[in-house]
Amino acid sequence: MKKSELLKLVADWMDETIAGTDLELVDLEYVKEGGNYFLRVYIDKPGGVDVEDCRKVTLRLSDLLDEADPINHPYTLEVSSPGLERPLKKPEDFERFNGRLVNIRTYQAIDGRKEFEGKLTAFKSGIVTVDVQGKLVEIPHDQIAKARLAVEF
Repeated sequence: MKKSELLKLVADWMDETIAGTDLELVDLEYVKEGGNYFLRVYIDKPGGVDVEDCRKVTLRLSDLLDEADPINHPYTLEVSSPGLERPLKKPEDFERFNGRLVNIRTYQAIDGRKEFEGKLTAFKSGIVTVDVQGKLVEIPHDQIAKARLAVEF
């Protein structure tokens, strides 16, 4: 099974698994690291996830993966919180975390640069606005290669 097909399958299972709960699927990864494969599922909820949330999702996904057997080699299933530097992917993520410090990397340069750190000030009509040291930078959502919350100390 292709990687994209696997991720779509797991995303669909996650939609079913978390339906009716306050959990959300933040991100999925299927990667090979050091010769080992990992299927990583990142979940969150208001107030953060705990070990029990991760355990329940792990058990359900493990059963579905064992039944369907879409991966024909050994791998490790990991279900966890997205952490302090949570990725921002969906438009709802940018709306939810308005006012927070973010790191954004773009596919193409905007104002001569591809990396931005600043306060997320708006998301409207597909445009993410970030205050970078007092200058408002508008970044088209479809030009964002990677966006994460930044840790504020």
